[in-house]
Formats: sequence, structure tokens, C-alpha cells
Amino acid sequence: MRFYQLTAVFLLLCASLRIQAQELYVFTEPASNMAAKSIGIRVTNEGILNAGAMNRTIPELMVSFNKNLMAHAQGFFSDMDGKYRLEGGSLYAKYRFLSVDGTQQHLRAAAFGRLSTSKRPTYTEDINLEGDNSGVQGGVVVTQLLHKLALSATLSYTKAFDVESKQIAGMPRPDQLLGYSLSSGYLVLPFVYKNYNQPNFNIYFEMLGKTNPANGKTYVDLAPAVQVIINSRTRIDLGYRFQVAGDIPGRYNKNMYLARAEFNFFNVL
Repeated sequence: MRFYQLTAVFLLLCASLRIQAQELYVFTEPASNMAAKSIGIRVTNEGILNAGAMNRTIPELMVSFNKNLMAHAQGFFSDMDGKYRLEGGSLYAKYRFLSVDGTQQHLRAAAFGRLSTSKRPTYTEDINLEGDNSGVQGGVVVTQLLHKLALSATLSYTKAFDVESKQIAGMPRPDQLLGYSLSSGYLVLPFVYKNYNQPNFNIYFEMLGKTNPANGKTYVDLAPAVQVIINSRTRIDLGYRFQVAGDIPGRYNKNMYLARAEFNFFNVL
């Protein structure tokens, strides 16, 4: 009996991952969480193309405590300052406070927060808490699933630490930014599910933007991406973001590719 119970739990978790596959955005997080009591491991590589050949590697541990609460721990390594080294780390948590379920559709809303530290000597008007800056961030995200299409919107506020003594062209470096994004994901394959070993193929298109409320400077990026999910446990992402409007001087991720591998372990907590 115990074997059949564990098998049923595993199949339900796999089904949950597959149903929400098109919500696994590449450049943003959805309002939905990982399957409860599960652990995920990610390794992300970002290539910054607008300032020569620079790379950042981000190992990440993700833990889902229950259906509403999950947390991430990240480390940041890069060669952006000449020598490949540890730059800092980040803690991220997300709490889902709204869930409205229907047939082949649902609505989710969640609040999230991030605390980051970085030792990079960054003199830029952008604030990036995934490697470049120390600071704190809070926001909300809303995700709507409509059969094979998933849509998501995010709004956030970011406050950088220790900027009083750092200047750009004689002016104080901005210490706050508003962030926003619109994301879409579409499940392309399989057309019909036959078993849980079928690979998923998803395509994504995301719009990512930030605004400095002190001076109104803004940028907007577009970010197409593709994704493969294998055996409901392994995820591979490939994406690229590029600026299409506005400008915030000194951005490190103005033109950036992203490659990621993720591995999930269900019902382990």
C-alpha cells in the first residue's frame, strides 16, 4: 500500500509540473510555486555581450516548504572585474496569497522579497541584485494560466545599500528603482500527453523594464526564450535579452544571453 501511495504522489507532482510548464519563465518568476516538499538545484550562466566577453555563473538552491511558501539561495561568480571570483549571494522568498482554480486554467498572486550582497565596485545607474549590487527588493506577481498559454505581470521596488559615497560623473548614484515585467509562455509540445516521460517544449516572450523614480530614466528589454523539460524533473533554458527603448547608463545586462540547467527532487522534505 505504501508503494502505491508514493507512486500516486509522484504522479500528481509530475502532473503539476507539466500542467504549469508554460509558467516556468526564464527571466522572471511566476506566482505559482514548486511542488510542495520539493527541492530544486539550478546552475545559470549569463554572458554579457555589450562590454566584451564577460560571464556570470549563478548556482542556486530552491526549497518549497508547502504549496504557498518557497525560498531560493543564490551565489554569484563572475570574471567581470578581471578575475573570476565569488561576488556575493542572495536570498529570495515568495509567498502565494491568492489561488483561483478552474478547468485547465488558474489565477495566482504572490508577494516576494530579496536580500542581496555584492562586493563589486559597481558605478552604474542600474541596480541589479543578482550579482552587481547589495540591496533589498520587494514586489508582487500575478500569473494567469489559460490552457496552453500562461501570462504573468510583476511589479517591484528595489533599494540599493551603501551608495552615498559612490558617484557617477560627480552625481550621487541612484539608490532605488521600480521594476516591472510582462511575461508570456506557450506549451508547444506535446500536443497530447501519453505518459510522464514525454519531453515538454515551451516558448517564452518577456518584457523587462526599470525606472528610476528620482529622474525618470527608464529602459525596456525584450527577452525571447525556449525551454525543454525532460522526465518532469530536468529543465533546460536558453534565452536572450536586448534593449529596445530608453536607457539607464552603465548597464551590465544590456545585451545578455542566458543558459540554465535545473534539476528537481520531489517529496523529499
